Order: sequence, then C-alpha cells, then structure tokens
Amino acid sequence: MAQREIELILTRQLASYLSVPVLIVDPKGDLVYFNESAEAILGRRFEETGTIRRGEWSALFRPTSQDGTPIPREEQPLFIATERRRPVYRSAWMRGLDGVNRHVEGIAFPLNGFGNRFLGAIGIFWEVE
Repeated sequence: MAQREIELILTRQLASYLSVPVLIVDPKGDLVYFNESAEAILGRRFEETGTIRRGEWSALFRPTSQDGTPIPREEQPLFIATERRRPVYRSAWMRGLDGVNRHVEGIAFPLNGFGNRFLGAIGIFWEVE
C-alpha cells in the first residue's frame, strides 16, 4: 500500500466509524477506500476490491441519468471534486458489483490539508428508496 497523507489516513479512519456510505479518492482520482456502509450499495466489500484506478471504477459502476443515458466521467461528482476542486451534488442510477441497479444521490467535495495541499476528494451518498 502506498504511503498516504495523514489527513487521508484520518479521513479513512473517520469514514470507517460512520453509518453513511463514504468513498475516498486520492489526488489522482483513484478510489482508495469505501466504508462498510457503502458496501451494501456498491455490491462488494472494500477488502475484496482494494484500490480501483481512476476510470475503472466509473466503468464498473456505470452511472446513468434517470433515462438511462450514461453520465460522462467529466460530469460525475468525484471527477468534478478532484479536477475542478469544487463541491457537487448529483442524483443518478448505478449498477453495483452485485449486478443490482440502484438510484443514489450524493455529494462530493475536495479534501484540502494545511497549506492548501490537495489530498483528494470525499463522496458521501445514499440510496433513494
């Protein structure tokens, strides 16, 4: 496992104690962690997937709009949070790794450390019942 910034390590620790689904991406956009609450929506445990490279995880989860149109990577919340470094909200459909399509909503925001060091982004999401 690559060495991580202390803020990213602590964010992962916090996420592991939360009951809301959380995703964490590093500055490159690689999905480096998702908590147990996210596993039920994503359809697999983090221990089974490990880090998922940028571009691969959006292809795996296939986010689409309400009408089934694929959402381009440039319009996905974690991409916007890492590339444009601004918070964003979105509603979408996604296919979990268990093959189940789910309607989800969520927010993503950039994670900055002291000295305005860019550390990655956090996504918090939930399934719409």
